[in-house]
Amino acid sequence: MQITKRNVELRVNDSLMRVYVAAPKATGVYPGILFLSDIYQLGGAMIRLANYLAGYGYVVAAPEIFHRTEPVGLVIEPDDIGRMRGNDNARQTLVADYDADCHAVIEFLQTESSVSPEQIGTLGFCIGGHLAFRAAFMSEVKAAVCCYPTGIPSGKLGKGVADTIQRVSEIKGEMLIVLGTLDPHVPENDRKILIEALENARVSHQILLYEAEHTFMRDDGYRYDSAAATSAWYEIVGFYSSHLISQN
Repeated sequence: MQITKRNVELRVNDSLMRVYVAAPKATGVYPGILFLSDIYQLGGAMIRLANYLAGYGYVVAAPEIFHRTEPVGLVIEPDDIGRMRGNDNARQTLVADYDADCHAVIEFLQTESSVSPEQIGTLGFCIGGHLAFRAAFMSEVKAAVCCYPTGIPSGKLGKGVADTIQRVSEIKGEMLIVLGTLDPHVPENDRKILIEALENARVSHQILLYEAEHTFMRDDGYRYDSAAATSAWYEIVGFYSSHLISQN
């Protein structure tokens, strides 16, 4: 499916937030996806992931998660210096501000004429995986995919401690968690705590485990695993098809 690409301007608490939107070219009404990047924001690797999903028939809206601390359009390089910069941006951002951004993008999607307001999902990677998990606290979110989400058991997300693990029972939609067993940023103990929390709260969920490292779906890094990424995408597309499209 061919897609269109554009940038829109949203304002959250008087801060300009650029949102990249990839959508099917054909006229129609589609599910909407809140897409949340890793700490490097919307560089080529993240844009390719957003475009890929849009091609399956989704309106994908990807905000710049550090719009309060970085200029519009700033892409952080995925290297050692970039990692320091991205992590510093993360530490400066209030958890409540992250949540407000997710609310704003979901509201934007629900007002788009090409989006079915009852078919809203989320997809996030690394810190974005944690943000996608939190977005699932919102009743509007019917299906959430969290790829190697960092910091959920520890509450490490932004300025202050995130209460994510304590609020798992608020999730009413479907969850898909994609994890790498070789990922030191989401170690085995964290994976166990996360899975147990979902099970104890009786949240409907699926867990995908790959013998892969952190950010294995990012195609511009040394940890990229094309076989695992292709398998994960197959599962993600099927998950959304089952829980966003087939349920309506």
